[in-house]
Amino acid sequence: MREFVFALEYEPGCNRVADALADHPDARIRSLSLHATDERLWRVDHATGTPAALADIEDAFLNGDYYADCLATEDCGATQTTQVLDRTDDTLVLYSDWERTPTCASVPHIARDHLGDGVLFETRHEGRHYTWRIVHSGEGDTTAFFDALEAAVGDCARMEMLRAATAETDAPTGDANGGASDLAPEQEAALRAAVEHGYYESPRAVDVGDLADHLDVPRSTLTYRLRRAEERLAKGYVADERFADAPSTPL
Repeated sequence: MREFVFALEYEPGCNRVADALADHPDARIRSLSLHATDERLWRVDHATGTPAALADIEDAFLNGDYYADCLATEDCGATQTTQVLDRTDDTLVLYSDWERTPTCASVPHIARDHLGDGVLFETRHEGRHYTWRIVHSGEGDTTAFFDALEAAVGDCARMEMLRAATAETDAPTGDANGGASDLAPEQEAALRAAVEHGYYESPRAVDVGDLADHLDVPRSTLTYRLRRAEERLAKGYVADERFADAPSTPL
C-alpha cells in the first residue's frame, strides 16, 4: 500500500467553502466518509466552529453555484444534494451526493482514473487549505494523477505535496505519529525559520505576519504549515512518552 498527502490552497473566489473558512479561521471541516464511483460521489463531513461560521459553511454547501468538490471553474450542470444530518451550537454534520457530468472533475475521480479502484480518501479543510490523504494499492501512475490534477485545478489553487510513504513500512515507532524527520520540507523550513527568528520566544520576537513576509509566503500558508508541523511533533512526542512509560514485558 502507498499513501500520500497533499494540500490545495484555493485562491479567493474559486471555492465557496474555502472562502467561508477563510472568513472564520477557527472553523474546520473533516471528512467522516467519502466514496466515489465513475459517475457519483457521496461524502459525510463534520464541521466545527462558531454558530456564524457553521451558518456560512452550510450556506456554501447548500447554495453554491456548483458542488464544492468539483474542480470546474464554472457551473458544469452536475446534480448535487446536501442534507444536514446533525447540528449543535459548535458542530455541523453534512451529507452530500453528487452526480457528475462529463465536464466535471474532482480529486477522487482523477484518482480513480489513474490509481484504480479501492482508493481511500481522508480530507481536512482549514481556511483556504484543503488537505487530502490518499491511500491506494501502489499500482497506477501517481505522476499522471498529479499532472491531471494540476491541469484540472489550473489557476484556482496551488498544490503542495506534504507526504509520500509506503503504508506498511512507514516511519519507525518514534516517528510514526510525527517525528521531525517526518515533516514535509515546507513545514520543516517554516518551523526552522520560526525558531531562528524568535517566533517561539516569550515574548515573541516576530509575529506570523512579519515571518511570512520574510519567507515570501502568504500569512495563511505559513500559519497552516506551522500548525501542521506542531501537530505532527506533538503527536510524535506523546507517542514516544507513552512508549517510554509503558511497563516492560519480561522476555
